[in-house]
Amino acid sequence: MRSLDGLGMGLGNLFELSDYETRSLCAENPDGAKGGGARAVPDAGNPGSDLGTGWKVRPCITLAAGETATLADIRGPGVLQHLWITVRETAYRSCILRFYWDDEPTPSIEAPLGDFFANGHERRVQVTSLPVAVNPSGGFNCYWPMPFRKRARVTITNERWEAIGGFFYQLTYALGPVPEGAAYLHAQWRRSQTTRESPEHVLVAGVQGQGHYVGAYLAWTTMSNGWWGEGEVKFYLDGDSQHPTICGTGTEDYFGGAWNFGGTGPDQHGATAFCSPFSGYPLRDVSGLVGLHGLYRWHIMDPIRFRQELRVTIQALGWWPNGKYQPLTDDIASTTYWYQAEPHGAFPELPPPADRFAR
Repeated sequence: MRSLDGLGMGLGNLFELSDYETRSLCAENPDGAKGGGARAVPDAGNPGSDLGTGWKVRPCITLAAGETATLADIRGPGVLQHLWITVRETAYRSCILRFYWDDEPTPSIEAPLGDFFANGHERRVQVTSLPVAVNPSGGFNCYWPMPFRKRARVTITNERWEAIGGFFYQLTYALGPVPEGAAYLHAQWRRSQTTRESPEHVLVAGVQGQGHYVGAYLAWTTMSNGWWGEGEVKFYLDGDSQHPTICGTGTEDYFGGAWNFGGTGPDQHGATAFCSPFSGYPLRDVSGLVGLHGLYRWHIMDPIRFRQELRVTIQALGWWPNGKYQPLTDDIASTTYWYQAEPHGAFPELPPPADRFAR
């Protein structure tokens, strides 16, 4: 078997039959067992008490303060195909989403919940793209295909000082063979404050092994007025040191726009937020003392392939009045996505909630 075509993961082969088995996890069927859904028995205070077992009894869970809840623990082989989650905005930076593949001790995906779904700043923003969709009102959807061979474990950790109720989720997957060359999805969150001396944010570094980079989401906070997106994105591949193999031409260019996203003047009046299948600028809020910007770029049609190692950076540059580039002191949080063969390199330690600007 050389591909996942039998899963119908695309309109071109959706009509093909296969021997894969579809299962789905949610609070109503937490282990995904066949015939295991809608078994909860309502008590007298439950909204479904008059209807009884088999109706809507346990649609969500409550995350206690400090709790790590297991959303999925699946024996493979198989492929995670769709993850849907909704919860209130205060959970977006307070809750950490983690995916573990094949009994590895450290997660291959580790990011604040909202940022993983292109909703940073603890702001609910609508996103319409191919692998990530956030629909009214705060329905998080992830369609990145995630193959695993032995085991897939997904957890959510509430690092808030109080319980978070109303955590709804559903994870759909297919059980069946995985191609020999299938790589594992990885995602990593980083946050830094650039300086005039070093106006550069590292999106990802320390990636070892063979794989391909498939995209990034940035939650960018600008600390001054004026245009902020002259910086270039640089890809250092397979032994690159001082100079990258792939170099972009500007921030808005990398995210699929052009010419300051249409903005003019010191406050960038007229800049246009947008969403498209592979790139977007879904959040633009310059109404306060700082500017809030959310941007995504998915390399689905043009993955960046590497054989041994990968490092990706972005610069924070604006303009001085004399027409020279101005290094900026901005706050940038990034979630970077890539596929690679395991094992993966060590991730940087996540900062505590206060340093994630979790409210």
